[in-house]
Amino acid sequence: MAKVIAKITKEEAAEELAYLAKEIARHDDLYYAKEAPALSDAEYDALRRRNDELEAAFPDLVREDSPSKRIGAAPAQGFTKHPHATPMLSLANAMDENEVIDFIGRIRRFLNLSENTDVELVAEPKIDGVSATLIYKNGTLVAGATRGDGYTGEDITQNLKTIKDIPKTLKTLAPPENLEVRGEVYLTHESFAHINEEREKRNEALFANPRNAASGSLRQLDSSITAARPLRFFAFGVAQTSDLEATTHSAMLDQLKE
Repeated sequence: MAKVIAKITKEEAAEELAYLAKEIARHDDLYYAKEAPALSDAEYDALRRRNDELEAAFPDLVREDSPSKRIGAAPAQGFTKHPHATPMLSLANAMDENEVIDFIGRIRRFLNLSENTDVELVAEPKIDGVSATLIYKNGTLVAGATRGDGYTGEDITQNLKTIKDIPKTLKTLAPPENLEVRGEVYLTHESFAHINEEREKRNEALFANPRNAASGSLRQLDSSITAARPLRFFAFGVAQTSDLEATTHSAMLDQLKE
């Protein structure tokens, strides 16, 4: 059992941070690159949270290889690299009411709002799939990529074009000159079960979970394999745009739907 932060020495903290950096990097490689996760999401999150707690208590011990400085994993070999104009960041977790309150407090401070100012929030489903970005020029899909390490992803344009939820041309008479849409590629539980049933019949290794299956389906050098899988796409944000008139997140989602 990990020692309470208040009782840990600086030497013990340094030793544990070294262990966590190595262990989390190993699990990141299993999860992102090898698509063979060895931990549940809760177990992995516990490692990350412990690392964050130690770094907050001992900021001078933050390592160059710290998991807090890393998002996802480096692009896989075989794909063209795609540099993100706007970084693709990962979500933070809030595990109890106090952490939600702290989150709202940080928003107020960032926006220079008073403590009494209401903050309006948008609640959306968290779909566990593979993050992807879609780049449209004058309404035409010209590029698409994975998150990768947050700054450089994998160019998977042809694979993304096989997903029926993703329009190759925006359905509008006045498309934005530039539009970058962020979202999640995923499989439904029903589709995931069907894929594993078919793999079992062929004596192939089963996917561990729907996210694992979606990643394995999307990151194929042969786009016909991707096309054969019933992948879906869920848009959750815009990274860059030239013409959308929305002034709130919910209004922006409505415009994407249209």
